[in-house]
Amino acid sequence: MSDGITDTPHSEHVHQPAAGLRRWLYTTNHKDIGTLYLCFALTMFFTGGAMAMVIRAELFQPGLQLVEPLFFNQMTTVHGLIMVFGAVMPAFTGLANWLIPIMIGAPDMALPRMNNWSFWILPFAFLILLSSLFMEGGGPSSGWTFYAPLSTQYSGNSTALFVFAIHIMGISSIMGAINVIVTIFNLRAPGMGWMQMPLFVWTWLITAFLLIAVMPVLAAAVTMVLTDKYFGTSFFDAAGGGDPVLFQHIFWFFGHPEVYIMILPAFGIVSSIIPTFSRKRLFGYRSMVYATSSIALLSFMVWAHHMFTTGLPVVAELFFMYTTMLIAVPTGVKVFNWLATMWRGSLTFETPMLFAIAFITLFTIGGFSGLMLAMTPADFQYHDTYFVVAHFHYVLVTGAVFSILAAAYYWLPKWTGHMYDERLGQWHFWCSLVSVNVLFF
Repeated sequence: MSDGITDTPHSEHVHQPAAGLRRWLYTTNHKDIGTLYLCFALTMFFTGGAMAMVIRAELFQPGLQLVEPLFFNQMTTVHGLIMVFGAVMPAFTGLANWLIPIMIGAPDMALPRMNNWSFWILPFAFLILLSSLFMEGGGPSSGWTFYAPLSTQYSGNSTALFVFAIHIMGISSIMGAINVIVTIFNLRAPGMGWMQMPLFVWTWLITAFLLIAVMPVLAAAVTMVLTDKYFGTSFFDAAGGGDPVLFQHIFWFFGHPEVYIMILPAFGIVSSIIPTFSRKRLFGYRSMVYATSSIALLSFMVWAHHMFTTGLPVVAELFFMYTTMLIAVPTGVKVFNWLATMWRGSLTFETPMLFAIAFITLFTIGGFSGLMLAMTPADFQYHDTYFVVAHFHYVLVTGAVFSILAAAYYWLPKWTGHMYDERLGQWHFWCSLVSVNVLFF
């Protein structure tokens, strides 16, 4: 009897170690992994944000002030890569991990061990990318689009590290996407048909298919950059029979669906928040599903609108101009449905709702400026100007980032049991709204 009593604390102690670091390293729980993704994304937001501060400080007035031109180029390049692959995408993946099983009534994600691995390779990818900044010759400096021949002939030896990092990020994204698809297909609660799924689940399902379709294209592009630089191939070298414009075609065939990968989950978030604070059902659920699908399909047919000035044949420029303008139609359907949901609703303006309304307004500005860029003759004037920078930051900052903030304010109290301070939330919103417009308008 006394043996049993002395044994009990000991046997409890044996099962304990999972509580500390091991719990987070080995976890297969979708909520834990979602939390890891969100914390990682926040860290990367601050890292990429610090780089943006360097960029803004350097541009504060003409002439060299703070940093060397090469370092400035490294900052713009790594800022872009970190914000796209390290901040926005992992944040959405974290929300997906938390919400999808809950929303479809599943016990967890379908492939929990793969879920763990797809997160834990990410910090190493970004460690590799950031460590390249400390190499001789510095980090990648060819812009976040790393066009050839800048990335193949005129870049330092950090190219190899940067390509390796991109590969790891791609593997992580593909595994996350497979997990989302398998979970939604196989683990929906009995009786939940396709048209009963919350819109956040729909947008993520479509995003996951996009990820699986385009991530291998990016992997191909960076692999060709790698072999051009180190193994004497000439995919993008005109002297060896290659074509530098081929790089742009491959890159943007990935790059354009990629921007929709970063905005479709935002549509899902806003479609959850607007009905809540309007006290109404979402207007036009089915049309929202079809609009999201159309956007995803059309996103594969517009890539060369980034390339109007590369000397495409006129017929190609017309094709890409019209398909790009066509994407505005399903996007307009979504904006109309959100406004119709709010119309005559019993609205209240808590922080998540403020971010969601700002999302609709400012994302629309991003969309309209995109429509202007879609016009081939106009794009000849706009190409490579700050107008383009402002356009995609309206889409990504007031679009993707505002929706992530809205999601945090909306769901974190439910997940943690702690309500945020509404006054501070409102301060956060108004400061963000004013500063982001002062910066990009």
